[in-house]
Amino acid sequence: MILPPDFDAAKKYPLILEIHGGPQTAYGPNFSTDVQLYAAAGYIVLYTNPRGSTSYGEEFTNLIDKNYPGQDYDDLMSAVDAAIAGGNVDPANLFVTGGSGGGVLTAWIVGKTDRFRAAATQKPVINYLSFALTTDFAAGFSPNWRKERPWEDPMSYWKYSPLSLVGNVKTPTLVVVGGDDYRTPVSESEQYYTALQTRGIPTALVKVPGVGHGITARPSQSAAKASAILAWFEKYRVKAPAAQ
Repeated sequence: MILPPDFDAAKKYPLILEIHGGPQTAYGPNFSTDVQLYAAAGYIVLYTNPRGSTSYGEEFTNLIDKNYPGQDYDDLMSAVDAAIAGGNVDPANLFVTGGSGGGVLTAWIVGKTDRFRAAATQKPVINYLSFALTTDFAAGFSPNWRKERPWEDPMSYWKYSPLSLVGNVKTPTLVVVGGDDYRTPVSESEQYYTALQTRGIPTALVKVPGVGHGITARPSQSAAKASAILAWFEKYRVKAPAAQ
C-alpha cells in the first residue's frame, strides 16, 4: 500500500484498489505516476498481484488460463478486506480502477459487488465476442486465450465478458480509453459506456486523443488521465464533516 503524505495512523482514509493489466504480468518495486498522484490526493492505494500474476511461478500464473476473470476477483476482494482490517481504511470510501486486464477486472468487480463508491475502468475488454475479431492480435487470441473461435462456443466468450454482468451494476463508473487504441479497441469502451447510460448508471466516457493502448505516451496525457479519474472519485467520495 502507498500511504498519503502526512499519514496519520490515528485516522481512516479512502482507499483506491489499483489493478494491473496483462493480466499475466505483475507489480514490482517500480515507480508509478498514477499511484503517487492518487496517494498525494489523500488516498491509500492498494495494489497487489492476484492469481494469474507472473510473480509466483508458472503454476500460479496459469491458474487463470482460459478462466479469466475468475478467482483473481476473490484475491482482490481478500486484499481489500485485509487492508480494511489494518485499521486505517474507511470501508465506506472504497474506489477501484485498473487498465487493460485491470480494466476488465474493474468492470467485472462492479458487476459482482456494490461495495465500491465509484470505479474507473481504463481501456477494458467488455465483450469478448466482439473483441476477439477487432483487437490487433485477433489471430492469436484464440486458441491462446480461448480454445474455440467465437462462433464455435459463443457462450464461453459471453461467460467471461463483463458486459454479461452490466445488469447488476449500481456503481458510478468512468470509462477511459486512448482514442487510437487497437489492442482493446475504442468500441469496447463505447459498448460499456452505452450500456451504463442505457441503464441510467452514472458514467462518463473519456477518450484521450492521439494515443494508443498505453494512454500515457506523453506526460500531459498521463496527467489528463489521472486527473479525470481523481475528479470522478472525488465526486463520490464521502467527505469528513468540517470541524466546528
